[in-house]
Amino acid sequence: MQPQSNSAIMFSTDQSIESLQQLFVEVKKYLSLQKQYTQLEIAEKLTVLLSTLILILIVIILSMVALFYLSFTIAYLLAPVLGSLLLSFALITCFIVLLAIVVVRFRKSLIINPMARFIANLFISNPNKNEQPRQ
Repeated sequence: MQPQSNSAIMFSTDQSIESLQQLFVEVKKYLSLQKQYTQLEIAEKLTVLLSTLILILIVIILSMVALFYLSFTIAYLLAPVLGSLLLSFALITCFIVLLAIVVVRFRKSLIINPMARFIANLFISNPNKNEQPRQ
């Protein structure tokens, strides 16, 4: 066997250093792209979350207005049956207070759990989410 010449060792070391530098540049570029991807993903998920919250807020406000007018309608319809407009308004008020108590009592199953599921599904990514279903 012939011993390797000094220039062959030097050439291989220069090539290794150049490969390591190129690898470092590629890793740096990869990390930068991963950071941008994560920022875009967070922005997308926050947009979905905020738009859903705004939609829910609008639906709640419109439902409250509808409930307000519906309660007046029912109160005026019940007034001749109960014989008093005051009694019909009191009955509607009791019904709405009872409804509020039921919502507060079952808030975990009606509000908290569905919201927690929605947020968990939104922020905890499913690895199979991006795959197309096979046919």
